Amino acid sequence: MKIIIVDDHPLVRQGLTSVLSLDETIEVLGEATNCKEALHLIYTAQPDLALVDLRIAGESGFDIIKESIRQGATCKFVILTSSTEEDDFTRAKELGVHGYILKEALPEELIHGLRVISKGRKYYDPGVLDLVMQNENIADTHIEQLTPKEKEVIIELGKGLSNKDISKTLFITEYTVKKHVSQILAKLGLVDRTQAALYANSKGLVTYSVNEI
Repeated sequence: MKIIIVDDHPLVRQGLTSVLSLDETIEVLGEATNCKEALHLIYTAQPDLALVDLRIAGESGFDIIKESIRQGATCKFVILTSSTEEDDFTRAKELGVHGYILKEALPEELIHGLRVISKGRKYYDPGVLDLVMQNENIADTHIEQLTPKEKEVIIELGKGLSNKDISKTLFITEYTVKKHVSQILAKLGLVDRTQAALYANSKGLVTYSVNEI
């Protein structure tokens, strides 16, 4: 997995590089300190993933992601920030970022999150999930309302899988997956599959085997 780091603090960039070097499957291609440098690096280095701080020397990491996507960038984007503001998290999801990780995360948590993302899934920091679940007043809904198969489906939703991938994993049709998802949302009072994924992770339903991470 080839990664670039976008952050305006030298110590943060150095620390991230040291942490990421612990995983031999990760290669840091370069670093950027502002929007212009980031856009140039994304274009020239063609990374698999860009690790982007939200606030960079008076600029916004969101602008970097938005402009990169507009220019046709195909890399995945992961927000690395100290912000636990729900508005920031919501905007990140709307932009389609693959991960939202707090700078307070332990090194092993960061690497785990990047591994999950490299497998085509999304990863949201548990600290952010807890906050969002509390603010949306859905933390007290009961998993016991779900059937065994619905529980299997929501776990896969928590891993970021599409309906097609869930159907393959659980050996059921996509139509059946859609029906289960609808039932899950109705029973738990959730708005969409993103909330279902948040719920699954906040409740500790999602675990990964050694092969998956």
